[in-house]
Amino acid sequence: MQKSVAIVGSGPSGCYLAQALLKAKPDLRLDLIDRLPVPYGLVRYGVAADHQGTKAIIRQFERLFERQGAGFIGNLDIGADISLDELRAAYDAVILAAGLATDRRLGIPGEDLAGIAGAGIVTRALNEHPDADPLPALGRHVVVMGNGNVAIDIVRLIAKSADELAGTDLGPVPTAWLTAGHIETIDVVGRSAASHAKFDPVMVKELHHLAHATIRIEGAGTAEEPAGQKKLDALAAIDGIAHGPRRLTFRFGLTPTAFEGKDGRVTAVRFRDAAGAETVLPCDTFISAIGFDTCANLSRGTLLEHARDIDAGVLDDGLYATGWFRRGPRGTIPENRAEAQALAARVIADLDAATGRPGLPATGRVDYAGWKRIDAAELAAATADRCRRKIADRAAMLALALNNEG
Repeated sequence: MQKSVAIVGSGPSGCYLAQALLKAKPDLRLDLIDRLPVPYGLVRYGVAADHQGTKAIIRQFERLFERQGAGFIGNLDIGADISLDELRAAYDAVILAAGLATDRRLGIPGEDLAGIAGAGIVTRALNEHPDADPLPALGRHVVVMGNGNVAIDIVRLIAKSADELAGTDLGPVPTAWLTAGHIETIDVVGRSAASHAKFDPVMVKELHHLAHATIRIEGAGTAEEPAGQKKLDALAAIDGIAHGPRRLTFRFGLTPTAFEGKDGRVTAVRFRDAAGAETVLPCDTFISAIGFDTCANLSRGTLLEHARDIDAGVLDDGLYATGWFRRGPRGTIPENRAEAQALAARVIADLDAATGRPGLPATGRVDYAGWKRIDAAELAAATADRCRRKIADRAAMLALALNNEG
């Protein structure tokens, strides 16, 4: 009987793994399962709207469904619509590639004041995720906490003018939020030294092209390793740029200690450096980009705690984990490809002893053809300055996907 594999999560880690599995064993029954009616996860809802070159990897993933025979089962939430045990009973192997959903908290006084939001909340809203929370009000003084690529993405987008957003897939609501035009200062603050920041130097150098920003680097320090020096060189390349009135300042070695507020809204944030000196920055919008945690409806902590060999991605007999679900919120999209190759070899070897299970019927769920109807509608609705007009409403997506428009 045909062997079957389910991958929970259709983002980059899931798609790369599916590619590797089907290349090694083309006769597999393989289904990519997503709780959303649409595939591609982080690429669609996490990659910045002005990085359409990165989003173009979707064209490579399309071959999974159109040439390699993978199936897509959308709008199925594992842990809510069906239990993980039921899924495991239907497939010979189940791989969890669902990513991480919740912003990590700072854990300091005042964190629940209005005007404070996690980068995940902001990124999902900018990408028009159907479950996104509303965007926080964007004030005159913005502080972005974090020195990873997610922080740089947010800084770049909020520093851009309306003209600089042409060619993106930003919808009317995110566009209006980004281009209200009243931001005066953007402070990008990191706890570590600049040489230990998590950003890619190429991402920092992109800020050189901001048409209306003046950039200053404070406290970058020195580096002892070549990788750290590359980051300092990237910062030095943008230091002193004066293209316009929006002041963008990078600060390093500062740990947040408390928020100040008035009438329930944040007005400032306090920091201390390694020597104990305090810095207070005015702030009416604070965006925290310090990482992610947890996974909706799947007991990630328990699964990892009792994993048979977490380094190899093996949780239990026939149960595996990959991507951010396995290793936490670190690593780039290309790094998922290398991890996929190793895990695919392990899964294929383990499938030799499998008996063959039928998998889940796709009846009543969104299949790949349903997604393509959504895709076609979004592309057709694009305006002259946008490459796509996303459908943000789940019910509208389902109506299209399931041919229930009327």
